[in-house]
Amino acid sequence: MLTKLHGRATTTPAIRKAIQESKQTIKALAQKYGINHNTVKKWKKRTSVEDQKCGPESKSTILTREEEAIIVAFRKHTQASLDDCLFTLQKVIPILTRSSLYRCLKRHNINKLPQTEANKDARKKKNFAAYLPGYVHVDITQVYTEKGKLYLFVGIDRTTKFCFARLYKNQTAQTAVTFLRKMQASFPNLITKILTDNVLQFTRHKGDRQGHIFTQTCKELRIEHGTTQSFYPWTNGQVERMNRTIKEATVKKFYYENHGIL
Repeated sequence: MLTKLHGRATTTPAIRKAIQESKQTIKALAQKYGINHNTVKKWKKRTSVEDQKCGPESKSTILTREEEAIIVAFRKHTQASLDDCLFTLQKVIPILTRSSLYRCLKRHNINKLPQTEANKDARKKKNFAAYLPGYVHVDITQVYTEKGKLYLFVGIDRTTKFCFARLYKNQTAQTAVTFLRKMQASFPNLITKILTDNVLQFTRHKGDRQGHIFTQTCKELRIEHGTTQSFYPWTNGQVERMNRTIKEATVKKFYYENHGIL
């Protein structure tokens, strides 16, 4: 079997093996093979005659191992494009940039999506579980105008794709309740279940034993309230994609001088 040597190697596998098995001194071996003393010492310590990888270890300077694991799992599970991955994952990993995301995907050899016919057919066969109308995904995102930042609340029915959206100046729990009541009044069908991210606007936090106002309002309206699992952002992917569609169709294409026009 051929062994690929480093470009600047001064020894061969045969010489390395001879050094490892020899009882001679380091000085004598260096003179015998015409190599540096440190080279002899290096191969004396090793048990293999293969070259080791040179250069620094390839790793991210801003992402932790846990964050990289989330990125890899998301990419493999959804087969989403680079920009779609970035848009969704930035909510879980705020420091994530497009370039750092691409470098992470490349390190794990998943920077290119498979284009085989078999994979295309497999993706076509994967469908969402069947649900009756009334299962609504809800999320919040930010939009900007000349006057500053606003918060876009969006709800989309998983089955009918009916979408309800409103802009607010803040993203408090009380605002979330206001949005919920308006959405329920505007939906063409009865809302039976709502899925939200596990954030303070929708769920109670540690120390709050009285329950969250959003959850309590859901109970009042006879709506089941569910939340996504932490570090699994694709669970609420439908409304994440709708957020992007709304922003691209309005805020990114038109210029607004004030919030009133919106």
